[in-house]
Amino acid sequence: MTVAPTFPPLRRSASLTHIEELPPRSGDPVPWPAWVPPALSSAFAARGVAAPWRHQAAAATSAWDGTHTVVATGTGSGKSLAYQLPALATLLSDDRATALYLAPTKALAADQLRTLESLDLPGIRPATYDGDTNREEREWVRRHARVVLTNPDMLHHGILPGHAAWARFLRGLRYVIVDESHAYRGVFGSHVAHVLRRLRRVAARYRSAPCFVLASATAGDPARSGTRLAGLPVAAFTEDSSPRGGVTFALWEPPLLPARTTDAFTDAFTAAFTDAEPVRRSALAETADLLADAVSAGVRTLAFVRSRKGAELVATMARRSLDLAVPGLGSRVAAYRSGYLREDRRALERDLIDGTLLGLASTNALELGVDLTGLDAVLIAGYPGTLASLWQQAGRAGRAGRDAFCVLIARDDPLDTYLVHHPEALFGRPVEAAVFDPGNPHVLAPQLCCAAAELPITPADLPIFGPTAGPTLDALVAAGILRKRPSGWYWTERQRPDVDLRGAGGGPVAVVESATGRLLGTVDTGSAHHQVHTGAVYLHQGTSYVVDELDLADSVALVHAEDPDWSTHPRDVTDLTVLAVRDTRAIGPVTLSLGEVEVTSQVVSYQRRRLVTGEVIDTCQLDLPQRVLRTIAVWWTVTPEALDRAGILDVDRPGALHAAEHASIGLLPLIATCDRWDIGGLSTAAHADTGLPTVFVYDGHPGGAGFAERAFEVAPEWLGATRTVVAECRCEHGCPSCVQSPKCGNGNNPLGKADAVRVLTLVLDALSRPAA
Repeated sequence: MTVAPTFPPLRRSASLTHIEELPPRSGDPVPWPAWVPPALSSAFAARGVAAPWRHQAAAATSAWDGTHTVVATGTGSGKSLAYQLPALATLLSDDRATALYLAPTKALAADQLRTLESLDLPGIRPATYDGDTNREEREWVRRHARVVLTNPDMLHHGILPGHAAWARFLRGLRYVIVDESHAYRGVFGSHVAHVLRRLRRVAARYRSAPCFVLASATAGDPARSGTRLAGLPVAAFTEDSSPRGGVTFALWEPPLLPARTTDAFTDAFTAAFTDAEPVRRSALAETADLLADAVSAGVRTLAFVRSRKGAELVATMARRSLDLAVPGLGSRVAAYRSGYLREDRRALERDLIDGTLLGLASTNALELGVDLTGLDAVLIAGYPGTLASLWQQAGRAGRAGRDAFCVLIARDDPLDTYLVHHPEALFGRPVEAAVFDPGNPHVLAPQLCCAAAELPITPADLPIFGPTAGPTLDALVAAGILRKRPSGWYWTERQRPDVDLRGAGGGPVAVVESATGRLLGTVDTGSAHHQVHTGAVYLHQGTSYVVDELDLADSVALVHAEDPDWSTHPRDVTDLTVLAVRDTRAIGPVTLSLGEVEVTSQVVSYQRRRLVTGEVIDTCQLDLPQRVLRTIAVWWTVTPEALDRAGILDVDRPGALHAAEHASIGLLPLIATCDRWDIGGLSTAAHADTGLPTVFVYDGHPGGAGFAERAFEVAPEWLGATRTVVAECRCEHGCPSCVQSPKCGNGNNPLGKADAVRVLTLVLDALSRPAA
């Protein structure tokens, strides 16, 4: 297959496992709908939009007619026009009408604001309202803005609780726009679904019933997902009629490492990012080299990296390589991630758009929506967890019909290894539907408290919140949290409920430089024990810091600048108790179960390791509190007799089950819209509750997020892919590409690769037979 010569890194073919050529597509324009005011069509024409594409006009007309609508088409297909047309047309014809725009990121809301301001329409008065908006601006927005651009968090914390101050806006509310709706999945999606229900209830208090318009990346069953999110039936528009340039999509597997590399700098970062002996060059180092190659050739490139630290490291390594080749060229590469201050993020966005920057290493903070017209290539350092995210990230390049290049660089990870050798799992496969559960009691109960604090809940409100709302309200009354009166249910406290939409278990932990008091960034509470424990190494904009103290009471980590020659690796211990079994399938010696569990975990220590050699310097104890998680798990048991027949000795069973657990966690994102960091696992040769050798995989969020249920439903597909990865891996005893895990609390010990294949084969053989 011929590779286009305009992307130099693809000439290095040794690491290429597959190239997919996605052909270009011509557009299908149609006339402006008759209901669009001339002033509005002229404003878009002045910005280069001569006519809408067919899907834009159809979805916009549906919303104009008052039908709740979801438009689910590819990146760069112009979904924004589909919701802008009906909302702006309404605002131009009715000077009391308002519209609310919700985006999952501040960057996307800021980008939409720029678009609306560029249209220069009279009387529209758009404004952002988020955590970066100062007090004076907030007052102006409440009094005068007609299009408010915000996020679900601010709607939840700042608008709904003070709805009386928003009476003017809510009374005129005609459209609620939910952009990038596919991003609302898991516990976050469940919370947002209830925030939208609360919005509908409060809007009804002011006698408005807005039309909901959702915009989503290409997704499986968008009508069902949209209906579950908004709580209203929605009409779906999925036929993409926009033009698209050709895309050269390459799958890239980093090369195997020799016994000892000659580049100590690369070894340092490889050691810093794995808890296991690496067998391949790290995806971060490969991405940094590809980014440097692209920038040196003048190719405008965006590299997506999974973690904040990873984005910083890729930018640092790319700048280093470029400055060695051409002094000063490294200044055209930067890192971008959440946790940066607002002015820094906006400056980076401008520099990338105007070409000041040629390369940017970003977390998924830039995955959604922001129009980065002019990019030539996208590098994706590790599968992002879902096909929806993969295609969203890939679509950042080649917008406006330009040809583009995309390279997926595999991490040393079971899922990535599987995908780069099984391209049929990526190309031509339907995109998964978003998985979330509004009925999760750990979500529903606090959301009902929020609703009651805003307005007393009446019996007429119960259908809005679903069939379990009544029993949940009764439980809240019994616990003394709500009070029931003949007119409804009332919140009993003076302070409003403190509910975190993102399921992180509290607000962010501030990372502060001890000597100066300067705020460097933030870390979510759920990650703080692992990322900023006392003694941890923390990276910010290429500079390393060591944590002096993690103060959980004040949610602050105090750090000082230091460039140590070691990295830190936390260790934890986990225990799991089965609380209830929801469903089970018994097939011969194997039983597959789904149920409620309680997981107790604690970060107890961390290792310091030499960067270059990986040598363990010491183990330092930590005094951090236990964390208790009640969630949903899927698990399977195997009888000892069946393991005996499979040739797995007693002494080898812990390693076999542990390896199977790691690989199972690594492959679950293949069939559920999750990341391996959203889920956890436990394996044991004799669990106290089952009495048998058992492997558990559980959702890492209170009450569950729908991932375990999905795994239970398609267990043969999930475990079949797991066995394939382990069996096909070329290592001898197990490696990060198959059974080793970067987050193992036991240091990846013990592990038995060959025995894991035998266990998985035994389980799959049983699952292929009818259940008892």
